[in-house]
Amino acid sequence: MRIGIPKERRLEEKRVALAPAGVDILVKSGHSVYIETEAGEGSHFTDEEYRAVGATIVYEREEVYQRSELVAKIAPLTDEEAGMLQDNQILFSFLHLAVGKQNIVNSLLEKKITAISYELIEKNDELPVLQAMSEIAGQLAVQMGERFLGSHAQNGRGILLGGLTGVAPAAVVILGAGVVGLNAARAAYARGAQVIVLDKDLYRLRRIQNILGKHITTVAANPYTIARGCRFADLFIGAIQVKGEKSPHLVSEEMVKSMKIGSVLVDVAIDQGGCIETSYPTTISDPVFIKHDVIHYCVPNMPTYVSRSASYGMTNASIQYILNIADNGLGNAILGDDGLSKGVCMYNGTCTNKSIAETFGLEYRRLHIFSTN
Repeated sequence: MRIGIPKERRLEEKRVALAPAGVDILVKSGHSVYIETEAGEGSHFTDEEYRAVGATIVYEREEVYQRSELVAKIAPLTDEEAGMLQDNQILFSFLHLAVGKQNIVNSLLEKKITAISYELIEKNDELPVLQAMSEIAGQLAVQMGERFLGSHAQNGRGILLGGLTGVAPAAVVILGAGVVGLNAARAAYARGAQVIVLDKDLYRLRRIQNILGKHITTVAANPYTIARGCRFADLFIGAIQVKGEKSPHLVSEEMVKSMKIGSVLVDVAIDQGGCIETSYPTTISDPVFIKHDVIHYCVPNMPTYVSRSASYGMTNASIQYILNIADNGLGNAILGDDGLSKGVCMYNGTCTNKSIAETFGLEYRRLHIFSTN
């Protein structure tokens, strides 16, 4: 199969869909890989490293799409990238179509693209590709929050996350006990903060306590406890995600108004619309804004801060799915992997994801695949 890896075009995105190690696996399995020149530059992978494992370096971005049967990306499509896709191609990427643009959805349907969203692929009741980025986002949420708690930040409270002798540590409140929440709790606890995790799923709360011990306070999430958590927090991390859907606003504007002056909100769910009512997407170069005297950090592609680690993590998580399709064909791969089939949101000109269909008023059709043997 011919596989293309374009250079990411979204603002300040430095990750690449496959590290050289992933390309090496595909080439050694007999497949052709076309990678746009300098696609790995932001992650410190050179064209020479990709050539050394058998990739063909392409110098025109359009050519990557024109020569490929399968395109592997990492960031959601831009309008320009959607225009470059060829009829009947396979697309692997984080798509976040539930909060995407109507014209991009229409383009995928018109071109009969098989669009596979990394964030929707399942395995053993988990989201294995998304999990790789969630591990990073959870750790970074604490790092970024700590940064803007400092006195140098506009409105910053001037608080040391771990406190010191005779001075209390910062209160870190985490809404959501999934992969992001677990990694945020682990990072905050390691820094010496007072950590409180809220979730409506008692099993998840119990898992966090079993992993991190009784030093972590766990609380059943409901509007009352979330409101109390907002008032108590120096750093509040929103780590709620609903698979394939826009995130619900569990933190209202009134809750934000009740928070301490100079406290920090990190909305990790912003790539799915955000779980905090006052949030809107920001950028790495301009990551925060202040509303109601509260610092909001809402960068959707936070893992690009550590682009090399993130690119390796993406490669480890996604290569098995790309290789499966390349080796066995699209139909056989999807028929043989129910978790992969759940990632398919567009197929042969139809929308095969109910949430996306409802969001854009499209006809929803269940995925029907036939063996290509």
